[in-house]
Amino acid sequence: MIPSILDYLSKEIATLSKLDVTEITIAADVLLEAIKNGKTIYCFGNGGSAATASHFQNDFMKILGTKSSTKFNFVCLNDNIATIMAVANDIGYDEVFRFQLTDRLQPGDVVIAISGSGNSVNVIKAVQYAKSQGNDVIALTGFNGGTLGILADVHLNAPVDSMQITEDIHLMFNHLLVSTLLNFLS
Repeated sequence: MIPSILDYLSKEIATLSKLDVTEITIAADVLLEAIKNGKTIYCFGNGGSAATASHFQNDFMKILGTKSSTKFNFVCLNDNIATIMAVANDIGYDEVFRFQLTDRLQPGDVVIAISGSGNSVNVIKAVQYAKSQGNDVIALTGFNGGTLGILADVHLNAPVDSMQITEDIHLMFNHLLVSTLLNFLS
């Protein structure tokens, strides 16, 4: 049992050492610009990525909102289950995020799209819509980044073939970005 724990930790450490710090810095810059300009940040994903999206919204609104005089909007599209279920039932699950962004995105708003595989159809459709409206997209992916990594303006990739480690690192990206932005907003 212990070797598997050590293997997991070793793989996590190895993955952390491969993260693209330049892309993380660019993501922080994009988010800082949106916050300073009073724009809205939208975040979403499926499964564990949905939980991470909700965690992003919590940390950005609570931590940054409490410690900063700069107020902004951060919306997790996963957090309205009634809307998600209605869209999934009446239109299709592949439209649950795009539908919520349609005619809502404004110039300068930012989308944070989370997909471990980078290939979740509903995430891709929402990102394609955001890109068609001229909005910046920050993608959090794992593995090779999939289609989402290609579409993104900023690509935060956990280069590992493990969904669990990918999700660990996505949550770390959240905490890292909040901590970084605190320095500029407080």
